[in-house]
Amino acid sequence: MSDNELEGTEAPLLDHLIELRRRLLYCVLALVLAFAVCFYFVKPIYGFLVHPLAQAGQDKLVFTSIMGGFFVELKVAFFAAVMVAFPIVAVQLWQFVAPGLYRKEKKALLPFLLATPALFIAGASLAYWVTIPTALHFLLGYQGQLGGGVEQVALPDAEKYLGFVMQFLFAFGISFLLPVLLMLLERAGIVTYEQLKGAWRYSVVAAFAIAAVLTPPDIGSQLLLAIPLCGLYFLSLVAIWFTRRRREKESEKEAAAEAAAGE
Repeated sequence: MSDNELEGTEAPLLDHLIELRRRLLYCVLALVLAFAVCFYFVKPIYGFLVHPLAQAGQDKLVFTSIMGGFFVELKVAFFAAVMVAFPIVAVQLWQFVAPGLYRKEKKALLPFLLATPALFIAGASLAYWVTIPTALHFLLGYQGQLGGGVEQVALPDAEKYLGFVMQFLFAFGISFLLPVLLMLLERAGIVTYEQLKGAWRYSVVAAFAIAAVLTPPDIGSQLLLAIPLCGLYFLSLVAIWFTRRRREKESEKEAAAEAAAGE
């Protein structure tokens, strides 16, 4: 690979630091603006997050401190702002890193950059629409008469419920980035396709262990995370096989072209 495939990577360290500061300022500005907008619309966003709880039959949230409701809304706005600003932050990161990459490296990394938010949203959507309602129905099922005229009633704390929802959304979103992680590791030469293929049994066990840690103790919620993780692992194997085969064909074509040019 020749040096002329690099596009202006000979900038001195000071220029890189100035560029990094500029990109970080853009990221902070995007996060601040997103936070301001999300705080203005915090009531609808908060309503969206508590909708699964209402669907499970719980129509009340409590907070036990005077400032509790205010801080919960701050957290909701910040959580939403991070989600909204993430594409802008990813673009700024790409624009900082891209000038130092070869054209082939840019071509290889760009699909991963595009796939990351899509996979994260897919995982968070599965958590919101399926897993969280299932977990809530299971956990709220412990309400009712205990005998002797005593009734057990759930009064969810607003801050703890928000933490519960955020844990699910981020856990599922990050878990769905498994294909991106495995393909990057294979691309970097840290692992090989043969190693990943041979470790599929351990990966299935690991998927169920992760699901057991991140979800409530009911088998339904655990399966809703473990099964997609297993499917994503095998999907990653297929994708790695195709991409490796394509790279091999491109290398063969380049070698043939160089041999022809040498003659």
